[in-house]
Amino acid sequence: MGNIVAIVGRPNVGKSTLFNRLTQTRQAIVNEEAGTTRDRQYGKSDWNGKEFSVIDTGGWVVNSEDVFEEEINKQVQIAIEEADVLLFVVDVLNGITDLDDAVAQILRRTKKPIIIVANKADNFDLHAASAEFYSFGLSDPFCISAINGSGTGDLLDKIVTLLPNTKSEDWDKLLPRIAVIGRPNAGKSSLINAFIDEERHIVTDIAGTTRDSIYTEYNKFGLNFYLVDTAGIRKKGKVNEDLEYYSVIRSIRAIENSDVCILMMDGTRGIESQDLNIFSLVQKNKKGIVVCVNKWDLVEDKSQQAITYYENTIRERLAPFKDFPILFISAQTKQRIFKVLETAKEVYDNRNKRISTSKLNEVMLPIIENYPPPAWKGKYIKIKYVTQLPAGVIPSFVFFCNLPQWVKEPYKRFLENKIRENWDLTGTPINIFIREK
Repeated sequence: MGNIVAIVGRPNVGKSTLFNRLTQTRQAIVNEEAGTTRDRQYGKSDWNGKEFSVIDTGGWVVNSEDVFEEEINKQVQIAIEEADVLLFVVDVLNGITDLDDAVAQILRRTKKPIIIVANKADNFDLHAASAEFYSFGLSDPFCISAINGSGTGDLLDKIVTLLPNTKSEDWDKLLPRIAVIGRPNAGKSSLINAFIDEERHIVTDIAGTTRDSIYTEYNKFGLNFYLVDTAGIRKKGKVNEDLEYYSVIRSIRAIENSDVCILMMDGTRGIESQDLNIFSLVQKNKKGIVVCVNKWDLVEDKSQQAITYYENTIRERLAPFKDFPILFISAQTKQRIFKVLETAKEVYDNRNKRISTSKLNEVMLPIIENYPPPAWKGKYIKIKYVTQLPAGVIPSFVFFCNLPQWVKEPYKRFLENKIRENWDLTGTPINIFIREK
């Protein structure tokens, strides 16, 4: 769980193309202005039943013009610190450049597994040219062409053998795992400290399978869960902080290892693009969410109007998923701290909620009768039956109908909203499937 593979290398060697190839998407838009959105440098890959996350570090360089060694240096450092396997991408056509040498120099200092990926080897004559990359003294180069995919199968086989085996999950599966995430300075550490200091009932610290996430078991006030703590673990001063890039990568592991995420926002600063990036990571991973607006004690206007306005703005910015709790708290004065835990627990329970088939049909079929899916080319779509799938990761509902392919996204959203109106599923995403009877 939570293996990370990072792609490093100088610009224009095809990192994004390789990223797209490994995650089987076209999300990283190749040769486009750098730094437009940043969450597209993160994706999941699955090979021979092993799942891992892929991070394309190149996508986080701030401005493409000033790709100094320093920028790349910083990226490689962070990748070394965070990833389980590093893919060092070089370009067979250009051979070794000074920047490649600089990257190799940093990589030589780490003990983590490194694979040299010689990209743009579109034909066999070029494979011979890859021999010069042996001079890095890192590993045998793998010749691939990220554009047409040749050689990527072998590369994936190799990656999978190098991933650490993370099956040693010895903690209790049944306890909810709650992660506190958010931008730097939003108050993550203060919140965790506020939880801890209340009464020191910390039972155990179980270091996660990765050296990074630490699970702390909490049990007090009748609540029992693991806190996945990402804050305050890194050795300070090790990396010249590229905060934005850093906080996203830090969050990835915490989010993947949790059930419910508490997203901290700074009440004095409003919503920033970084908050949206982290929120979208939570959604990609289909985790429960509680949004906490922290530092509420410092906000001048605490009127009901201000609160309502703030809530609406957050929901609009994070749409289309709007059904999640928003709490206004202060980690410093411990205002509504307990409410945060209670709410996280409710969201966790909502994720595991079961609704009986008879109830679902009793409520949903009349609604569908009144607002059937729009007809398609004169064919009427009839939904006859609905049921919840047996325990999955999140609540999943199947609607059986005669022409499932014509039920479009807006109608699915309508169905989701109606389910939410009738049952409390706040904070958890849900799946809606339309299948043929």
